[in-house]
Amino acid sequence: MISISRIALSVIISFSLAGCFGCSRTSESKPTKDVAAPKPGPAVVVAYPVLMPIVEWDEFVGRLEPVKTVHVRSRVSGLLTSVKFKEGEIVDLDEVIAVVDQPPFLAEVRRSRASQTEANAKLAQAKAIVSQAQADARRAEIQADLTKKALDRNRLLLNTNSTALQDFELSEAEYAKADAELMAAKSQIDSALSAVEAAEARIEVEQANVDVAKLNLSYTEILAPFKGRISRRYVTEGNLVSGGSNESTLLTTIVSLDPIHCYFDVDEQTFLKYSQMSLTGNRHNDRKVYSPVYIALSNEHDGFPHQGYVDFVDNRMDDETGTIRVRAVLPNKDLSLTPGLFARLRLPGSERYEAILIPDKAIGTDQAEKFVLTLSDDQHLVRKVVTLGPMSHGLRIIRSGLTAKDRVIISGQQKVQRALKALTKVEITSTPEIIIPEKESLPDEILPVSPEQLLSTQPTTVGQVSILEIENSQSARTRP
Repeated sequence: MISISRIALSVIISFSLAGCFGCSRTSESKPTKDVAAPKPGPAVVVAYPVLMPIVEWDEFVGRLEPVKTVHVRSRVSGLLTSVKFKEGEIVDLDEVIAVVDQPPFLAEVRRSRASQTEANAKLAQAKAIVSQAQADARRAEIQADLTKKALDRNRLLLNTNSTALQDFELSEAEYAKADAELMAAKSQIDSALSAVEAAEARIEVEQANVDVAKLNLSYTEILAPFKGRISRRYVTEGNLVSGGSNESTLLTTIVSLDPIHCYFDVDEQTFLKYSQMSLTGNRHNDRKVYSPVYIALSNEHDGFPHQGYVDFVDNRMDDETGTIRVRAVLPNKDLSLTPGLFARLRLPGSERYEAILIPDKAIGTDQAEKFVLTLSDDQHLVRKVVTLGPMSHGLRIIRSGLTAKDRVIISGQQKVQRALKALTKVEITSTPEIIIPEKESLPDEILPVSPEQLLSTQPTTVGQVSILEIENSQSARTRP
């Protein structure tokens, strides 16, 4: 019994050892499920930001307006006898565009000239009277001198009892009469001189009447005050037109085309930004320096082909809109710019400076926060909050939060973020890339407009047709 029990016990121990050995072999040959195999990290594309000198350009919407606009009205009333312009065409300076009936004004010129001739004759007559009065005064003076001498002789004779008292009194009366006649002659001279002055004044009045009549005659030919495009005719020939006031009959309108203005409104925050930058020296003052501007029409999408400059900034903000009116002027040699069109306008928003730029796709959004993902030298992910600026050269300007030495992830951000959510540690494999800025249609430097490049927008003096030409042409038409 004892021997059988020992044999059975040894057999059990052998099987137990074999099972344990088999288990150990099995555990060594198969990995345990508790240890996970490492997974490959997400692949991203990184690049260094672009550091380059640029100028920021702010965009506004403006409207083209003519430099000069005139509502053509007659300055005299009368019958409209001729309309000489073609509607919608270009008219030149001093070109006759309409004519008011001229014979009444020619008659007024002749009447005023006749009155002037009459005034000249009266002046000559007054001068003749002055000469006659002077001659009479001379005779009276001689006569008074003779009677004075006779009176003196009779006085001596009377003292010596050589003459009668009656003779002395007679000579004394004759002297008094001669002296009175001299005084009357002198008064006649003063009266004649007054008549001369009145005649001269009358001549001046008649000359003024002639000038007014000739001026009104010149107004019968309505001239274009400047070169520009004329509108349609509002009044046709044969109609009576009134003139000389704001309520005068409107005949047509003319607008100048070259140069042309572009008005646009700058909001309060942008205006304050410009003011602060000009105070700190980061931008010039548009009131003192002619800043260049670039303009494009609504159908021009390949840049801003029209260049001008700012020539006016209003003196106050508009209370209703909270904006300030700014005006640019630009040349229009080919007349491609038409008053009334909308335009997109670019104005320098800064001076030239070194800017950091990255692709817009590299920027992430977390509620109101903008950020970019960067890689450190040891391939660690770094999240940086950035402040954005406008677009330039197809890239986004970064105002703060990033340096030119940061390696920015420009592709694969979503892979990295998904990997971060799934794993505690991420190994990122990066591919370097070079960011190439696009060519910008606007320059990267500001060159203020020099005085030699300024456009002339001063009013043009309106010429007048010669009065002699009008009179001669009218005489030729009425001559039998």
